[in-house]
Amino acid sequence: MRLIGNVIWFVLAGVWLFLAYLLAAILCFILIITIPFGVAALRIGVFALWPFGRAIVRPPTSGVGSTLGNIIWIVIGGWYLALMHLVSGILLCVTIIGIPLGLGNFKLIPVSLTPFGRRIVSTDEARRLGYDTAATF
Repeated sequence: MRLIGNVIWFVLAGVWLFLAYLLAAILCFILIITIPFGVAALRIGVFALWPFGRAIVRPPTSGVGSTLGNIIWIVIGGWYLALMHLVSGILLCVTIIGIPLGLGNFKLIPVSLTPFGRRIVSTDEARRLGYDTAATF
């Protein structure tokens, strides 16, 4: 089932989302000082390309550095990526087959706004580590 969900996601939303994250990463790499933000954008972009079967978890070791990084991220690019997920989710929810994909886009909004201090793991690993898997794909 994950494979079917990922293939449908890839065709209808994943490629476009990945390209937007790739653009954000390239801009961050060009500015050199924002390279950590580019790495975060690529990490989320790869997740947005093929999300089913993986989860985003927030370990309790996230500290002040990740909070500061998230504030800077929101200012430089997180807001437009979150807006992209919102618009894409609304457009996908117009059709019956797109509703689960639209809901998946809505689940990606928090991580597009605050990517630092989060890890992408398989859903099995998230369950094994005791994380809430309600927000997984």
